[in-house]
Amino acid sequence: MAERLVGKVAIITGAGSGIGAAIARRFAMEGAKIVICGRRKDKLEETAAQCPEGSILVFQSDVRKIEDTQAMVEAAISFGGKIDILVNDAGIARRGGVIDADIDEWMDVMATNVYGAFYLMRAAIPHMIENGGGSIISISSLAGIRRIPLGSSYCTSKSALIGLAQSVAMDYGVHKIRSNVICPGMTYTPSVDNMVENMSKSQNVPKDDIIGDMMRFSPIRLPVPTDEIAQAAVFLGSDESTTITGSVLSIDSGTAIVDASTAGMSIH
Repeated sequence: MAERLVGKVAIITGAGSGIGAAIARRFAMEGAKIVICGRRKDKLEETAAQCPEGSILVFQSDVRKIEDTQAMVEAAISFGGKIDILVNDAGIARRGGVIDADIDEWMDVMATNVYGAFYLMRAAIPHMIENGGGSIISISSLAGIRRIPLGSSYCTSKSALIGLAQSVAMDYGVHKIRSNVICPGMTYTPSVDNMVENMSKSQNVPKDDIIGDMMRFSPIRLPVPTDEIAQAAVFLGSDESTTITGSVLSIDSGTAIVDASTAGMSIH
């Protein structure tokens, strides 16, 4: 076992699957004690079963509810005695442009992706200040710095999350609280796998062809492994990054640097 996070206590939201689960597994391997949070207890327990015994506390909760976020923080303090790291990973996506999006869905995306992170930061930061500092890692998206069709709620929420995280970096750096953002591009999570599977069936083409087409304009023509995002989160949560704050790290196979007007031009 590596030991980059030994002695650290972390809260990770959205840890039942995908990126959040990968971060939980990696943090546990690095020696942290973790409270993993999410709406689906069965999925959280699956994540916990993949981690060293005693390293994980499963806490079923909903980041949209301020009382749940306060309870998450209290659970972490009871479990580990403090809070060193907060990972805001809980997030959802819904499709729709501004004039045709379902209003309730639009508000739910904002409540989950932005207000949930805000509630948790508001609850956790005073404890981090008392403890001498901490690291907050918010999982935004390439859609937070670029745009996707019919992604009005998702893009808006992920951009807002970046602004929120950088405001925290500005306001609380004096207390040795760091706040950074990771922006994944297309990441091969269970939800993406399900989407690709459906596209493969509907178009009657192999899944690899679907993925290849989706990644064709990226310099590195591969989806992002969840473990790479988890490794970046370990670095940002560890004492190896004590002066890094307010940063926005794109992990996206280079997609963010591509100019759409020249994306189809071959250089090989």
